[in-house]
Amino acid sequence: MATRALLAQLAAQFEQRGGPPVVIESVGGVDAARRVQAGEDFDLVILAADAIDRLIGEGQLLPGRTDLARSGVAAAVRQGSAPPDVSSVDALRAAVLAAPGIGYSTGPSGVALLELFRRWGIEDVIASRLVQARPGVPVAALLTSGQVSLGFQQLSELIHEPGISLLAPLPAGVQITTVFSAGIGVRSRQTEAARAFLSFMAGPQATDAKRQQGMDAI
Repeated sequence: MATRALLAQLAAQFEQRGGPPVVIESVGGVDAARRVQAGEDFDLVILAADAIDRLIGEGQLLPGRTDLARSGVAAAVRQGSAPPDVSSVDALRAAVLAAPGIGYSTGPSGVALLELFRRWGIEDVIASRLVQARPGVPVAALLTSGQVSLGFQQLSELIHEPGISLLAPLPAGVQITTVFSAGIGVRSRQTEAARAFLSFMAGPQATDAKRQQGMDAI
């Protein structure tokens, strides 16, 4: 889901430049990987780099992954709420400890966030206040519904959501970065077209779109 807006923008630009039409279905990364493993037909899949590597190793994707973008995690609160200080590691830790509810996502960024709380030694203290968004559900929905007061998700997933106020990316030293990559399905019937789209998405012409969607080029 973190790449949804970016992929839609790049697909439109690719078609405008004469490329073939691209149909993209955006679902949670866990669900996407399961569908690939279940043998669903597709040409391309875009997931976190480690998930692509696993699917290549399982023989579900052709050898060789294409890295597309680097994505970091940001913090957010419900619009109108008093924003806590998250500008330093100590301030972020204090904000997490003070929050009555903490929202986080599925996938690699959520796993890494829980690991950060473990390193800080606060996982047990805040365990009852942690709320994980279901696959495909943005953390922003937890904030706007009042289920949590402080939310963490990749900036690309928070940046366009209504009803929330972005605070800042996680500070240096604890920032969680995910590299999103693509692989071609072993049963793809349009391998050359898929490679052309991959080349476009990984090229310099896609850099501005990545920045607009809260990501960085590789």
